[in-house]
Amino acid sequence: MKWFLILWACPVMLLAGWYGLSYYDMSFGFFMLTRQTHDLVFQIYGNVLGIPPESIPPLVARAMIVDSFIVLGIIAYRKRRELGAWYRRRFGAAQSAEAPSLASDASLSSAP
Repeated sequence: MKWFLILWACPVMLLAGWYGLSYYDMSFGFFMLTRQTHDLVFQIYGNVLGIPPESIPPLVARAMIVDSFIVLGIIAYRKRRELGAWYRRRFGAAQSAEAPSLASDASLSSAP
């Protein structure tokens, strides 16, 4: 599971870091981080895909969000017993304390 998260998070962080640095032209002397390279990369992808280059970043962001939800869903599925136990510890006692019991110790009736 650790490697699964690492192999998912590294490309996401790398892409987000490159996009943020190149979008704001914080190149630190690297050509790959310049705004010219940023525009060129999206121009090439736009030509290859046949769509305007301005529409690619929102599509990539949406894909990263969907992938993140899928990854979090897989983690939640694998940890469902631990999450269920945590939920019962956290909210189980509060729910039983809110609903008063109808049974009374002082009841004189022997009826079930």
